[in-house]
Amino acid sequence: MITWAGLTAALGLGLWTAISPCPLVGNLAAMTFLSRRLDSQPAVLLSGLLYTLGRVAAYVAVAAAILHFLLAASSVSYCLDRYFNTALGPALVLTGMLLLGLIGSSASLSLAGAGVQARVQRGGLWWSLPLGALLALSFCPISATLFFLSLIGLAGREQSLFVLPAVYGVGTAVPVVGFAVLAAFASQHVGKAFNCLTAVERWVRRIAGVVFVAAGIYYCLVYIYRVPVLTGQ
Repeated sequence: MITWAGLTAALGLGLWTAISPCPLVGNLAAMTFLSRRLDSQPAVLLSGLLYTLGRVAAYVAVAAAILHFLLAASSVSYCLDRYFNTALGPALVLTGMLLLGLIGSSASLSLAGAGVQARVQRGGLWWSLPLGALLALSFCPISATLFFLSLIGLAGREQSLFVLPAVYGVGTAVPVVGFAVLAAFASQHVGKAFNCLTAVERWVRRIAGVVFVAAGIYYCLVYIYRVPVLTGQ
């Protein structure tokens, strides 16, 4: 059953993914290419919508395929119910260490390189749809951890093959649409907004990293090492 908490968490994970360093650079680069070519405000807004749909479609397709297999296999579903909290502790610690930069996070899988971006620039706004899908599938360690561990785990627990991944996809595109609106209606403020977002991202990433590590340690102590004092037992 899908809960409001699950929807909020999925949206938050999407926003978090969007403002992480490597996805953020790709998102802004894509919108910059499109905004340079488009000369009307409605076209810029439509490109942002198409970009969002592309990201949503990609995330839903990947998540639905993974979750269909996991939920269809009774043994896998049983393992998720029984061992999810046990596996969550190390996953949260790993995510926190990535966010804090304690372990390497420079490697990435990029499906939308310079050649694709150049083709988008020549092709016009309708290329926003496939570009959004390709950038969604261009995972770096942080975005892959947030998607495959956090979002897939959350969607699996709530048995949501489509809704939560779609909400996550919308969350990853919100900053892009926001910058598209700025580019269309107030281009002089784009630079200031980017600087503010960069500063906010740096502090949010550090705070979130500490929270993730602390939560991961808690889950490890409770569900792996069975420390009873933390559960009030």
